[in-house]
Amino acid sequence: MPVKKPFPKLIPFRKILGPSFIILALGLGSGEVILWPFLVSTYGLGIAWGAVLGITFQYFMNMEIERYALIKGESVFVGLHKKFKGAVPWFILSTFIGFGIPGIIAASAKIASHLLGISEHKWIAIFFLCLIGLILSLGKTVYGMLEKVTKTILLIGTPFVFFLAIIIASKTDWIALGKGLVGIGALAPLQTKYLFIPAGISLATFLAAFAYAGTGGNLNLAQSIYVKEKGYGMGKYSQPMAGLFRQKTAPAVKLEGEPCDFSDKSITNFKRWWRVVSVEHLVVFWLMGLLTMILLMLLSYSTTYGQAGAQAADISFVITESLHISKALSPVFGIIFLAVVVVMLFQTQLGVMDSTSRIMAENFALKKMEMKKESTISLSKIYYAFLWLQIAFGTILFIADFKEPLTLIVIGAVINAVAMFVHLGLVNWMNLTALPKEVQAPAWRKMIIVIIFIFLGVFSIITLYSQLGKLF
Repeated sequence: MPVKKPFPKLIPFRKILGPSFIILALGLGSGEVILWPFLVSTYGLGIAWGAVLGITFQYFMNMEIERYALIKGESVFVGLHKKFKGAVPWFILSTFIGFGIPGIIAASAKIASHLLGISEHKWIAIFFLCLIGLILSLGKTVYGMLEKVTKTILLIGTPFVFFLAIIIASKTDWIALGKGLVGIGALAPLQTKYLFIPAGISLATFLAAFAYAGTGGNLNLAQSIYVKEKGYGMGKYSQPMAGLFRQKTAPAVKLEGEPCDFSDKSITNFKRWWRVVSVEHLVVFWLMGLLTMILLMLLSYSTTYGQAGAQAADISFVITESLHISKALSPVFGIIFLAVVVVMLFQTQLGVMDSTSRIMAENFALKKMEMKKESTISLSKIYYAFLWLQIAFGTILFIADFKEPLTLIVIGAVINAVAMFVHLGLVNWMNLTALPKEVQAPAWRKMIIVIIFIFLGVFSIITLYSQLGKLF
């Protein structure tokens, strides 16, 4: 019987910052930079409410995932494996299918090819994939490398986008944004008014954007892994994963957390942690993510809505944005804008490949440990096997000429919306049955989770039904 340990004392706030930046960054390339601005370029700002609702839903979802990791000192996958024997194959399969399709890096490469004057972007995309593999392989610890890269890119790129949106948007644009936040919109060229959902919008694309208003799919669950590696709460007793080339032999890692004694002092310490991490995730993930989405949508509206070519079913609206920025300010700003988008998309794919590799590696390791009846495993090798497998899969798709960014992103996002519906139900049922009542969510949070679960379920079913109807 393992000795129960006390819940650690709260650490300074500056040391807590980190995991929320990574979770925020995972959604920047797909939702914030591509899908929502694309929809706005075609349907205007009347759909902005969806981005607000989507990222708010994900805030509450992420916090319940974080609750488990804080208390147990392990990822949610460890707990789910104990309760559901089918969890391992489901999470490996749904993660690989949902995120193995390299739409984000395809978008980054396509914009980079425009900047460089190269007609074919698939070779750039393959180079970017290999570069991601090297970046994640060379760090002392994978988490440390990822956090440094993510913070640097977000703290440089995001303010630049804010600057452009505020400078270029007119008073009329800001009014349209205000109306859009409550679901009031108008379609060009006749300015036909609509409420919430405009006529002609693809439900699949809207669901994709909704799912990626934040992170989306199984990536939300990676928050529990980052919480553990950062040493939040009971994660203080866990071990970080080493870089591929930094140690001759990868150390064995214990995936299960240490049990908490749940004394009065431990519960008090948990509540202190909970208050601080709730604020940290609210400010970094929800507020920064929401501001980024809103201003990117506003920038897209100001520069592309009603413009010729902006309604094309690809990411050419980004090029249209840069041309308008060049005319309004200077060609230099248009070029910098495209460069920032390339880097933000690249960084998103970097984070996605790290998270998906961690998710699949941890699930695979859990099954392997169960079969061999071992308590520790060399997780690094499994992680890098999945990482380079994804890179190989993406490379094959590009060589086979599956390279259109928007199509790839939408397909992946619809799959991930369904995956998000599944894991929301599983994780919150686990929290109800595995955590002591003293540290469970209050009734009002539980009710919000139920509402989100129903919303995602109904929305996913309607979208899948509409798509199957087109096929048959």
